[in-house]
Amino acid sequence: MSFTEQNIEQLVAQHYNLIVKAKTLNGYDEQNFLLTDESGGQFIGKISTDAHDYHFLEAQIKILDHLSQSGIANKFQQVIPNRTAQSLTAITLNGNQYYLRILNFLHGNFWVEEQQHSNELQVDLGIFLGKMDSALAGFFHPSINRYYEWDIRNALDARKDLHYIKDHEKRRIADYFLLQFEMEVLPKLPSLRTAVIHNDANDYNVLVSGNSIVGLIDFGDMVFSQVINNVAIACTYAMLDKENPVMVAANVVKGYHHENPLTETEIEVLYYLICARLCISVTKSAYNASLQSDNQHHFITERPAWDLLFKLIKTNPVLVENELRIACGYTPIIKQDDDYATLLKERKELIGRNLSISYKKKLKIIKGAFQYLYDDKGRTYIDCVNNVSHVGHCHPTVVKAMQQQIATLNTNTRYLNDNLTNYAKMLCATLPPSLNVCFFTNSGSEANDLAIRMSRHFTKQKDVIVLDHAYHGTSTVAMELSPYKFDGKGGFGQPPHIHKAQNPDLYRGEYRYEDKDAGAQYAKSVQQLIEKLEKEDKAPAAFICETLLGVGGQIPLPENYLEEVYKYVRSAGGVCIADEVQVGFGRVGEKFWGFELQNVVPDMVVLGKPIGNGHPLAAVVTTTEIAEAFNNGMEYFNTFGGNPVSMTTGIAVLTTIQSEEMQQHALETGNYLMAGLSSLKEKHPIIGDVRGYGLFVGAELIRNKETLEPAVPEIDEIVEKMKERGFLLSTDGPLYNVLKIKPPMVFNHDNADALVRNLDEVLVEMNLNEGKNQEC
Repeated sequence: MSFTEQNIEQLVAQHYNLIVKAKTLNGYDEQNFLLTDESGGQFIGKISTDAHDYHFLEAQIKILDHLSQSGIANKFQQVIPNRTAQSLTAITLNGNQYYLRILNFLHGNFWVEEQQHSNELQVDLGIFLGKMDSALAGFFHPSINRYYEWDIRNALDARKDLHYIKDHEKRRIADYFLLQFEMEVLPKLPSLRTAVIHNDANDYNVLVSGNSIVGLIDFGDMVFSQVINNVAIACTYAMLDKENPVMVAANVVKGYHHENPLTETEIEVLYYLICARLCISVTKSAYNASLQSDNQHHFITERPAWDLLFKLIKTNPVLVENELRIACGYTPIIKQDDDYATLLKERKELIGRNLSISYKKKLKIIKGAFQYLYDDKGRTYIDCVNNVSHVGHCHPTVVKAMQQQIATLNTNTRYLNDNLTNYAKMLCATLPPSLNVCFFTNSGSEANDLAIRMSRHFTKQKDVIVLDHAYHGTSTVAMELSPYKFDGKGGFGQPPHIHKAQNPDLYRGEYRYEDKDAGAQYAKSVQQLIEKLEKEDKAPAAFICETLLGVGGQIPLPENYLEEVYKYVRSAGGVCIADEVQVGFGRVGEKFWGFELQNVVPDMVVLGKPIGNGHPLAAVVTTTEIAEAFNNGMEYFNTFGGNPVSMTTGIAVLTTIQSEEMQQHALETGNYLMAGLSSLKEKHPIIGDVRGYGLFVGAELIRNKETLEPAVPEIDEIVEKMKERGFLLSTDGPLYNVLKIKPPMVFNHDNADALVRNLDEVLVEMNLNEGKNQEC
């Protein structure tokens, strides 16, 4: 039953001898009324159903009585007794039990009503909470030791409502922070201080006047829990809609620590507790929306809560902990002067020296979240180049699937396991029907090696045609397939059985964008190699190429190129291999696989990198005919290729790509990014070409539009300057003058805007338009 204002006026007169006018107020699950008597005095009336435990209502009265003995008694409401001197008035209507309470009215403005929250006010909020929690240290009531969904220690229960969040990006961010709660907070909960806490110092419960806290209302969420949760909740709501939320949290913590000192462990987990509280809030809002709730209070913080979560995912947790430690007078954890000399020395001694390290000023990355990477100095970087973490660093769906499987079983494929066949079915369903047999390996290099081995079994030939500047991996065979390596510094030269076809580069190659027949013209290079082999009584075992060229310069293949090449190769008895290691799984946006952009069906597809989101997993998928030819009596065995953990990982990655509609996202975001980069091309002559599909993008930098002289070392300086601004980029191409942009698939419009804006600023800063070497 909903009580009307007239109902309440009658009940108050009957039980309290008060003549009042009632006005309905918002409430989460109780009905609240503002009561004004004849003299202008004001009270708050609260009515609860029998769904509200009587003993818990009694506990709320007891805690107010307890706080009335504290030094901040005037900042809490007191209960007005009824005509029989009772604090709770039981009301029975139509067989249902209700409880009426009347409390005095506290004057002040709600936190949410204040336009500005000064540093002093934020600190005073912490001081007030610290005094309250100190006063409550000896208080206990049995009914407060309860399960409550808004208790942060129960944050993981919010997972059951994640599916109500329909926006993919929002859902995965909430899921990520709940995973971090599980990993970073849950193991430490038993070591954290516990007590009865208010548990809801939100912006509609905190009363302020000027720079001071003058009151806190509503103990309906109180619970026996970790003390630091009370701080986390207050910080959460104080941080809403703030330009610098970390500073706000530091101010609150500074005040709190002054009155009720926090331990270092409590400070360590506070960032994750704040995020967990926000996750509880947004999942509850999503659930209530699914019920079509019309209670405004159910959604009152939904928008600012999401805004804050988006800010916090971009905020390095090390930075937050460091600022909170400083606020409490603890030693900072960030060592800005650390140049990693010791670590670099150990790496040099213990690790092969030809394993390179990116950037002049080295990075120590300690944590990842989707498209963001966090270093040990508190900085956040947008990862614009790591196509291995295809669905994002530490994607919770993938992480949880791997955790569960590795805690259950991991073994080789000599035993039956459903994961192996289930994943093979899923994978083949994304490919043309003729590609229906899978071989699983541990890396793309190993998969390319296996594909060549299978092609040689099938054709009884050895020679392989590759593209100039191609790169296919690090195994011995894969290195033999890679002109990028064997023609490069320290390379062993071109093996006699490997043949290089022209790199079909429409920007600086023999045939360019304006040539409508460029694809067919470049394909003739492959035909000529086949004709040369025929004169030597040989034929190609295989033609292998990436379906967009990565190391070759981030180059999309010309129209009709593969269609023509595959005809030549197949007519000579060879096998056509599509290397999708960097290209596949929806990255190109328009299609799921790169070869589909060329309207061809290869005889083999090689998969790696994104297939396991960084887990060592790769595959060769081929036709029944080729697979049967390979089954010649010699067993193919790969100890951990196709193991249960790898297969579970593959299933999780593919499911995530499909359920989160990442291919469409790559198309839309990629087009948006390409448009932004193309606008820079019009402004900055150093950008000679912008090309790609989806989130496989390259920008070629030049010094001269006529000669196409590569802008090296300018590009290296640009990459370093972008890194200092928080963007991780890399270079590619035979001349090392192509900006490589292949971010995780969760890279969004805001990231694209920021990347383009900062690149523009760097180019202006470097004044390359009028530099000595610029002749554009």
